[in-house]
Amino acid sequence: MQSSSNSTKKISLKVPEIPKANMMDLPGVGPALAKKLQETGFKTLESIATVSIGELVALGGLGEKTAGKIIQAARDKLGYGFITADVILESRRNMLRATTGADALDDLLNGGIETGSITELYGEYRTGKTQLAHQLCVTCQLPPALGGFNINDQDPITCVYIDTEGTFRPERIVAMASRFGNDLDVQTVLKHIFHGRAYNSDHQMVLAENLIKDAPSNNIKLVIVDSLIAHFRAEFVGRGTLAARQQKLNQHLHSLLKLAEVSNVAVIVTNQVHSQPDMYFGDPTMPVGGHILAHVSHTRIYLRKSKGERRIARIVDSPLLPESETVFAITEEGINDIS
Repeated sequence: MQSSSNSTKKISLKVPEIPKANMMDLPGVGPALAKKLQETGFKTLESIATVSIGELVALGGLGEKTAGKIIQAARDKLGYGFITADVILESRRNMLRATTGADALDDLLNGGIETGSITELYGEYRTGKTQLAHQLCVTCQLPPALGGFNINDQDPITCVYIDTEGTFRPERIVAMASRFGNDLDVQTVLKHIFHGRAYNSDHQMVLAENLIKDAPSNNIKLVIVDSLIAHFRAEFVGRGTLAARQQKLNQHLHSLLKLAEVSNVAVIVTNQVHSQPDMYFGDPTMPVGGHILAHVSHTRIYLRKSKGERRIARIVDSPLLPESETVFAITEEGINDIS
């Protein structure tokens, strides 16, 4: 399917840095304001075009009318608006996908974990959520021919691991990276994984919001939040706090969604589960987070235990993939196929 080069540029997946001259072409932006916007994290046209007027007023110290004109001008330059489905199809063909390490699991996911979307992994403890998160930190650094995101060795990609439960283990990264031999240097892999320990829900949200500013300049292509719900579940106890919790969670999820779509980042969130006591037939295990999390996650994967090292992954919800499941293994080398 053919599409014009001008149309494709409107939704380019490569987020360009804005030179100061281009930024100063926006109405009301002079040298001093251009520098201030860059320092506060507005380094791309996309970052300005997708911000709300209130946020730009607060961070940029502008009046509402000036902020509105700047945002609209950025949107006009990027051609934000309606585009045809053939252009979207062409852009999706350029999406990057990272292998999980297991061919069966990759086949289930139509090639692996993709950029530009949120993938949710949920299940009981010891079902492989954290192990799969560690594995993706490694495989995303492979070149595309081997199932990774690393297009240019001169500008290597980085990944970010927001750890809410203290379960990140670099020793597992070493074991998983060693599996790929000469295709990956273990020390290089470790240096391109940035770990952030979040100690409460506010800290977790700040770490995620800062990534929106940092993703383009640091070539971040994978962000993991493990686990998404832990702090929210601990801090908001009882039915009386449920509305406040869900509102705050919704804000956090939309920050992650913006990060995924604007900067073409693969966002992986792990989630806990609870049991429905009134379900007498079928599996009573349900993900925490309610409808808010269900609506924002693009792909939901339910992980279950099987015998020994075996685990079962099931696609529960996806705009593209059918409901189906497969079996994989967790070995010393990481996520693998059943031998």
